[in-house]
Amino acid sequence: MTDPSPEAAAHSGPSPDPAQRRREQRGWYLYDWANSVFITSVVTVLIGPYLSGLACSSVGADTSQACLDPSLSLGLFGLHPNALYPALTTAAILIQILLLPMFGALLDHSQYKKRWLFWTAFGGSVATLGLYFATSGYLAASVLFLLANLLYGFSIVAYNAFLPEIATADERDRVSVAGWGIGYLGGALLLVVHLVLVINADALGIGAGDAARIAFASCGVWWLGFTVLSLRPLRNRYGALATGGPPRLGASLKQFGRTLKDMRKYPNTILFLLAFIFFNDGVQAAIRYAAPFATQDLGLEQDVLIMTILIIQFVAFGGAFATGWLARYLGSKNTVLVTLVVWGGLVAGAYFLPAGNVPLFITLGVGIGLVLGGTQSLARSLFSQLIPKGREAEYFSLYQISDKGSTFLGSLAVTIAVSVTGGYRVAVVSLIAFFIIGGLLLWRTRMREGIIAVGNEVPARL
Repeated sequence: MTDPSPEAAAHSGPSPDPAQRRREQRGWYLYDWANSVFITSVVTVLIGPYLSGLACSSVGADTSQACLDPSLSLGLFGLHPNALYPALTTAAILIQILLLPMFGALLDHSQYKKRWLFWTAFGGSVATLGLYFATSGYLAASVLFLLANLLYGFSIVAYNAFLPEIATADERDRVSVAGWGIGYLGGALLLVVHLVLVINADALGIGAGDAARIAFASCGVWWLGFTVLSLRPLRNRYGALATGGPPRLGASLKQFGRTLKDMRKYPNTILFLLAFIFFNDGVQAAIRYAAPFATQDLGLEQDVLIMTILIIQFVAFGGAFATGWLARYLGSKNTVLVTLVVWGGLVAGAYFLPAGNVPLFITLGVGIGLVLGGTQSLARSLFSQLIPKGREAEYFSLYQISDKGSTFLGSLAVTIAVSVTGGYRVAVVSLIAFFIIGGLLLWRTRMREGIIAVGNEVPARL
């Protein structure tokens, strides 16, 4: 991770050399490949049932059916054991809301973005690896998961802030879609290994909990190893706010305060950010709580769950590129609006899924896969067009409050619903409100006007 000379780093925008841009883009894609295993295997599949199992065991409910009793409580604010996972997610994102803007402000004042990306990814991967040793009670696992989630969010702020620096306005849809697609493929490949591990846990002489712990460890190693490889082609740049010395927290926070005031000049940027926070909270909550919904409410075995998530990953790989192709004809904004209509139908249908029906659950998973990548990748590309130059990390720190793996409002809604009902069925269907509100706000966002207002080049098709 050698840093470039000041002369090489001085240019804050994409390289004029197409070959250099392609090299950086390939490195950027590889970090999506590196970190997606955390979301796919840890967050989406394994950590929810694992934490629920630890919490339920601590109150003497040793089966998923026994743990559906609404009267059970961990003693933490009257929290139901099944509500521990969404409550931890809510807490993690509250912490991110407080810390990510500070981190983004620091990042925009630094010319060493690669170092920030490496150390946040390093910390997150080590915390994930540490879950292997969290075997007694639920407190240690909860703390490690909170730490991994927080550092993952920091790393994604740094990662996303590279997008305007490695791709021209007309390249961003393609680059963002490719990053998401490659990330899904990487997550799917390691998930295949985890599926084999879970299915053969008894034959290997290990329990389901031990299989999950081994999977956690492998995710930590994968995340760190591919992060190192991904950073090599990326270049540090001096942004508009970067100084020659180390970034100062006080100066960075003052600048962030000025940025918040300046955002009033960009109403379409604010409107898009609000839209994204709502609809992506719905997307992230649907992904994050699919595992406990499947195991607790539908009574499905973990191998069925992992197989379904695996199908989603491979379908999402193709779906991301398919929606990217569709965006060339409908425009990125209209394509995202179409996917939100589909999302609303999917979460409504999930409420009526009968327990134990594997084919219908897999069908629902296929539907999710078709729209998952397109919604998120095109939203990231659209938002990157609405950011003033030199403030990429600050704006993406706000974006990360509801980006990949984060869902504050969605998790809060799920926590309340699960605490009241003891299960996830009502919680899942409540997410339809997030797609409706987010879709309406996005529909009212005037993208062309917003891009011109922040001084960026308007792409050929929006």
